[in-house]
Amino acid sequence: MSLLVIFKLLGSLALLMFGMKSMSEALQKMAGPQLRHVLGAMTTNRFTGVLTGMLVTVSVQSSTATTVMTVSFVNAGLLTLAQAISVIMGANIGTTLTAWIMAVGTSGGGQAATFDISFVSYIGFFVGIILIYMKKHRYIGDFLFGLGLLLLGLTTLKATGTSLDMGNNPAVTEFFMSFDPNAFSTTIIFLLLGGVLTFCVQSSAAVMALTMLLCSTGAMPIYQGIALVMGENIGTTITSNLAALSANTQARRAAFSHMFFNTFGVIWILFVFRPFVDAVCGFVGYDVEMTKETAGVEAFMANAAKLNFVLAAFHTCFNLVNTFILIWFIPYIEKLVCWAIKPKKTHEEEDFHLHFITAGIMKTPELSVLEAHKEIASFSNRIQRMFGMVCELLTEKDKDKFNKLFSRIEKYEDIADNMEISIADYLDQVSDAHLSDDTKAKIRAMLREISEVESIGDSCYNMAHTINMKVQGNKEHFTEEQYQHLHAMMNLTNQALTQMNQLLSGRKDSFNVYRCYNTETEINNYRDQLKSQNIIDINNHKYTYGIGTIYMDLINGCEKLGDYVVNVVEARTGTKMQS
Repeated sequence: MSLLVIFKLLGSLALLMFGMKSMSEALQKMAGPQLRHVLGAMTTNRFTGVLTGMLVTVSVQSSTATTVMTVSFVNAGLLTLAQAISVIMGANIGTTLTAWIMAVGTSGGGQAATFDISFVSYIGFFVGIILIYMKKHRYIGDFLFGLGLLLLGLTTLKATGTSLDMGNNPAVTEFFMSFDPNAFSTTIIFLLLGGVLTFCVQSSAAVMALTMLLCSTGAMPIYQGIALVMGENIGTTITSNLAALSANTQARRAAFSHMFFNTFGVIWILFVFRPFVDAVCGFVGYDVEMTKETAGVEAFMANAAKLNFVLAAFHTCFNLVNTFILIWFIPYIEKLVCWAIKPKKTHEEEDFHLHFITAGIMKTPELSVLEAHKEIASFSNRIQRMFGMVCELLTEKDKDKFNKLFSRIEKYEDIADNMEISIADYLDQVSDAHLSDDTKAKIRAMLREISEVESIGDSCYNMAHTINMKVQGNKEHFTEEQYQHLHAMMNLTNQALTQMNQLLSGRKDSFNVYRCYNTETEINNYRDQLKSQNIIDINNHKYTYGIGTIYMDLINGCEKLGDYVVNVVEARTGTKMQS
């Protein structure tokens, strides 16, 4: 085998993988938000969950993308783990469409070559580049260009394989003939080989294309090819489980349920391996018993050309039957994965930890926006808890408890700084990809949101620092009236924070932005009222100028915090509030 042929094989596989990636991303840019809403609305029970997972995966041509969406919904509390398992089962069925596309793209051996599918790829390139430059329909153009690359990769792979004539290559045939086709150990060896290859190239589609090439040229027997396909099913779950190692508990459980689903299927099919494969071959019309010596070269190659469809049919039947068996046991699978994957023992409140952003499992930029939205909502909720600590600090009389509470606030300030940097870095990585205009605008808005939320954290810390300086300096206490005013102002501020978190955790089209504006107006008016009253009280010697200054610092801190809340609301809703 020459160096040129090797690079042709590798290059055609690269075209295939990049074409699949381009198609998936283009489809998600066109329909990503709608698909997410469908995913959340159509999973009312295990059967609709399977159907939803199948349809979404067929739509975006990526079971990984469906899995990422599903995990994000579980983290957000929109889906239970049981519903997520059913969606992942459906995704396994939906991804079998890829095998059928490749079966059509690499078929046509012998006399069956009636249509050159590469012709479609050139049409896809031509129409795609026109639509890309039109900009209005550039996502459709991206999809067509990706489809063209996929089909060109398949046809190049087929042509290279045909030119190699591997079915008549003594070295290749002797390698496969060295394995006893009737031995159980042979099935296990090729199953493991399929898993390792899929893990190494990080693409089950690429390994499936190679399997089809080897089988359709008559180089590899059908049973060994089916064993490779079974290994691919396990290999693709290893990748997702490794990616989920650094993710949260629910992500790891979802990934583990995917591995359990596929591994269980491989185990039971090993017990009925030959009968099941023979049944699929009979359905497709492939003669398992035919040999080159008995039927002749031409008939043998025509029969071998059907092997692509045998592999695709097996892949589909395997996932359909496996889903039909396991769909009744979803509650027990949920219990199993919860028992196997225990939550990490960390104090959620006191440790810096991103809950929703899992950089290792992120595959497509469009879907990562959802995870960033959820992380910002978590960030904002944490900051409101920090403000609650400031309110507690104001009235804490016990010195030890006061010092511990102030130390927690200091720790929260460090966490806020780290969360802002981590989320911003994540969004920066996402923005490096080709994004839709809508997604670019969302990322710009989210960058502003995290900056303003971090500023709220700074305001909370500054207020806590002011209270601490007052206590440590042994200054006089606030009057009862000042405490009442501070509590009233803090309650208004906390109300504004609650409204902000309702917006960040929900949908902006159902949020009444004027409620937030009215609260901010109320905070400003109350601040002005207290400012005037403070001057009068100092002049009347109700308290000293020093304590009055500290008092107004806290009042102004609350007002400033309210301004940051308004900025977050403006960034999320895209509206500008009038001052």
